[in-house]
Amino acid sequence: MSVLRSVDDFFDMAMDYFRRAHDDGVVHVELSFDPQAHLSRGICLDVQFEGLTRAMRQARREWGLSSALIMSFLRDRSAAEAMQLLERASPYLELLDAVGLDSAEQGNPPGKFSEVFARAKLLGLPRVAHAGEEGPPAYIREALDALEVCRIDHGVRCLEDPKLVARLKAEQIPLTVCPLSNVRLKVVERMKDHPLPRLLDAGLLVTLNSDDPAYFGGGVLDNYLACHEAFGWSKDIFVSLADNALQVAFMENDRRQTLRERLAACF
Repeated sequence: MSVLRSVDDFFDMAMDYFRRAHDDGVVHVELSFDPQAHLSRGICLDVQFEGLTRAMRQARREWGLSSALIMSFLRDRSAAEAMQLLERASPYLELLDAVGLDSAEQGNPPGKFSEVFARAKLLGLPRVAHAGEEGPPAYIREALDALEVCRIDHGVRCLEDPKLVARLKAEQIPLTVCPLSNVRLKVVERMKDHPLPRLLDAGLLVTLNSDDPAYFGGGVLDNYLACHEAFGWSKDIFVSLADNALQVAFMENDRRQTLRERLAACF
């Protein structure tokens, strides 16, 4: 991260990410970023926002790639620091599609940030949170109740709690599952052990995603291919997963409808 200093640095990094996503066949990217990790290095918010949003606009022009920006709070840092970030970001709120919660789950329950997310709600920001990957199923419930999130990132450990599974199904809470990341972090030992088939069998609203490809070794296409190899899924399942993603994405409804029609026309 030490090489990310200027607006151009953030722009170049984001454009390379978008280029790889486009090459994978991705048509919409939801870009989660952690401003605290850069603020602590002396990189101000306007540098981060300008570099990332310039790349978002350029990717739309070059490849028709739409995108959304999610500002995430680092859960291994204090709630006070997260609140400070939210207030400092007030000039940029119109650039944000949501706020999120990420980083080290263990020992950092979602409820720690309840006041921050309550403030985000007052500001009209949608809310998402990593929960139930390395942390227990209780963190998923806490994210829903204490943070009032509209989406759970990961959520794979929900299967340990049947009542929670029933709630997720009834409320159709989206789970953004990132299987290669789960393997790399030893949530499961290998792809064949991944709970994705059981999540689908339980009737949950699942999407298939990439998580920090530079760290965990796989973009969206790699995650799709890994599932194909591990589970032998039919084309219909992958189409359904892609359509789930379009249904719950942060995007304009006209764009959503256009992409869903494109997906249906392909198959």
